[in-house]
Amino acid sequence: MKATGIVRRIDDLGRVVIPKEIRRTMRIREGESLEIYTDTGGEVIFKKYSPIGELSPCASQYAEILARNTGFPALICDRDHVVAVSGVSKRDYLDRRITPELESLIDNRTPYSAPDDSQELPPPVEGAQSLAVCVYPILSGGDLSGAVALLTRDDGSRPEEMQRKLAEVAAGFLGSQIES
Repeated sequence: MKATGIVRRIDDLGRVVIPKEIRRTMRIREGESLEIYTDTGGEVIFKKYSPIGELSPCASQYAEILARNTGFPALICDRDHVVAVSGVSKRDYLDRRITPELESLIDNRTPYSAPDDSQELPPPVEGAQSLAVCVYPILSGGDLSGAVALLTRDDGSRPEEMQRKLAEVAAGFLGSQIES
């Protein structure tokens, strides 16, 4: 744990303000949920809650099935980190922070599919070899939870309509799993 040197008082309603600098650094957005942990040493720890992270085993299986059936590497992320990946090195992607470009695509809440001639593809994580060819947001009850993305292959081919549809179905399925 890293000390920030910032001290805040709890108000008479039990609230404490998380400083703007920490919210910006940790990508904590207004209205986002935080999980609260305590330990025997008296520490209270706030951790960003990731509904997709709760589905990590299911998301991992889905990423494997999606990659196998589309022939494209598949990535599933929450709004900050990669939760599951298949078809590329897990070490290079799993649990890594997503790039601002991918985060921006997710925040748009609309599916993204790179044009066939575009070289302007967003990298999913810093230093990644593969780029995102299509991105489908995971929505649950109107809330944005993350995204499913298909990544570039070594041969440079792009997914066809059916392959993109499978990624869209994956996003819809994971969104429905969060709701239930």
